[in-house]
Amino acid sequence: MTTQPTSLRVLVTGFEPFEQDPVNPSWEVARALHGEVIAGATVHAEQLPCVFGAAIAQLHQSLEQVRPVLIICLGMAGGRVDFTPERVAINVDDARIPDHADYQPVDVPVVPGAPAAYFSTLPIKAVVHQLREKGIPSSVSNTAGTFVCNHVFFALMHWLAQGRGEAGARGGFIHVPALPEQAARRPGMASMALATQVAALRETIRTSLTVAQDLKETAGQLH
Repeated sequence: MTTQPTSLRVLVTGFEPFEQDPVNPSWEVARALHGEVIAGATVHAEQLPCVFGAAIAQLHQSLEQVRPVLIICLGMAGGRVDFTPERVAINVDDARIPDHADYQPVDVPVVPGAPAAYFSTLPIKAVVHQLREKGIPSSVSNTAGTFVCNHVFFALMHWLAQGRGEAGARGGFIHVPALPEQAARRPGMASMALATQVAALRETIRTSLTVAQDLKETAGQLH
């Protein structure tokens, strides 16, 4: 494995621990690859706050500093059992609970005047296919929620749609499961080992940097 920095950069973000949880798997996975070179690009990890507005500000600052050709934002979805690339970001904040700044927006646009939604520009079906080939549970998700995860996802895709990124830059969002130590405190919660999640992100980065055209295979859902 090479760790020599290169001119091409990948930005991976994760969130700070949320509420009373001492860890957030999204950040643990992201920072595990910081400095690693994958498919000729150096990975840069950045932690985002679980706060509406502030998370976007930190994301924008990181985008301007790193100038990545690939951006993958991660967030935890505790009820999920697999590694789930998100298909679409929607332009609404509708928080079921307050964020870390005790702010709870209801039916507020992420970006006023922006489109209703953006699709991920990651090859999400190719990613899922490759992860399953490696025995890692994965599926395409059609909802990133309406909390800070979707908030960041939409802001990223809006930034890219405005042409503010590097030429040909791609981006998207992935929800990851809880870690085993989190599940141990919550009976019935599914989990995935950190090493498996790191391997999944590494393969996601490699696939996203090397696969130009996404696969045409079903990933639809009835509900």
